[in-house]
Amino acid sequence: MFIDFAKISIKAGNGGDGCNSHYHHRRKRHITPDGGSGGKGGDVILRAEFKIHTLLDFRYRQHFKAQNGERGGSNCKKGKDAADLKILLPCGTLIRDIKTGFILRDLKNSGEEVIAAKGGLGGKGNIITHSQSEKGQLGEERDVSLELKLIADVAIVGKPNAGKSSLITAISNARPKIASYPFTTKAPILGVLACDDFSCVLVDIPGLIEGAHLGKGLGIEFLKHIERTKLVLQLVDISPEATNDPVSDFKIIDTELKSYSAGLEKKPRIIVANKIDLPGWQTNLKKLTKALGEKIISISCLEKKGLEELIYEIRRKLQTHSC
Repeated sequence: MFIDFAKISIKAGNGGDGCNSHYHHRRKRHITPDGGSGGKGGDVILRAEFKIHTLLDFRYRQHFKAQNGERGGSNCKKGKDAADLKILLPCGTLIRDIKTGFILRDLKNSGEEVIAAKGGLGGKGNIITHSQSEKGQLGEERDVSLELKLIADVAIVGKPNAGKSSLITAISNARPKIASYPFTTKAPILGVLACDDFSCVLVDIPGLIEGAHLGKGLGIEFLKHIERTKLVLQLVDISPEATNDPVSDFKIIDTELKSYSAGLEKKPRIIVANKIDLPGWQTNLKKLTKALGEKIISISCLEKKGLEELIYEIRRKLQTHSC
């Protein structure tokens, strides 16, 4: 199951109390303080890990607490510092403090981490204070939201049943469910396209419908995953069996991208006409080409037609965009 939003409560460890102890040497008249300081409480660290792809684990566990530092001991013994608690998250997770709305960190790359809650310092023992020992400090605690925005190079978008899952299956290592009915894909799917010395990450965005930017059909949940991509591949069904006009389908998706975010329409894009294996597709392709006035790559995922040209264009666009 793909989960891209969660709320968790985190609590860092408390510092250990300082020790209030005295030593009376038999040859000395006065007693001597010898209480050690307490150990530091553990921090709560949020860390990005490339092997994790969803926030599903946080649906079943929402509370995390680091260990407390140990209490100081007599004979000048310092309490042991507690180990930090590390929570692993997918790359692309945005961490926000729920109370203040402040963004703690946007963990984009594997290995990046942030101390989301600091452990309390240990209290000083009376060997340092020369009077009463101190209590350990309380560890920080806060509620945070985790929002995952997938990191991919290419976003494949289109109306339901346009053939997005078939395309990502044909050109990458992804193996999503494919069926002849709409909304087969209910969550974004990642795949890696590897060809010679070139590779990139693709994301199959579940079918968008009119009003997606307003949340219709969970549109906002899907559109946010396009924000980090470098290239948009817009897929249009031009088969004569399509229930809608291909020009209308294209404009609906185009409008949704522009309405959701001002930056999405500025991304480089490739327009792809799918399902040229069905008779009569030429009429719809001419209509689409005339209406858009842009280059359109025609493909058939079923018969593997036009895929080499498409991969070449993806490579060219990404390399141009990176320069």
